[in-house]
Amino acid sequence: MKISEIQEKLGATLLCGEEHLDEEVLAACCSDMMSDVLAFVKNQSVLITGLINPQVIRTANMMDMVCVVFVRGKTPTDEIVSLAKECGIVLMQSSLRAYEACGILYSAGLGNGCAE
Repeated sequence: MKISEIQEKLGATLLCGEEHLDEEVLAACCSDMMSDVLAFVKNQSVLITGLINPQVIRTANMMDMVCVVFVRGKTPTDEIVSLAKECGIVLMQSSLRAYEACGILYSAGLGNGCAE
């Protein structure tokens, strides 16, 4: 699924990374615990989270993720947006709850990015 499709399906606001909207992603994962992301993510994924912290971007970068979606209307700081730009990570913001966002993307065919 293209990142632009994720933005459309979630009704998300793009915060940075417009140049990467045509990139394909295979899976998504959802967590507010970055230790779980480090332990269980298996595919290049979209990270869905409500955690607003620079560590989210650092974790996504370490795991070769190309997109982070902040849910529940959370707004990242300028520092977080700047870090995402440096790392080449697309940032989006959605008013949906994490459960809704995951359900929408799963129903649209985006796979589970976590090891089972």
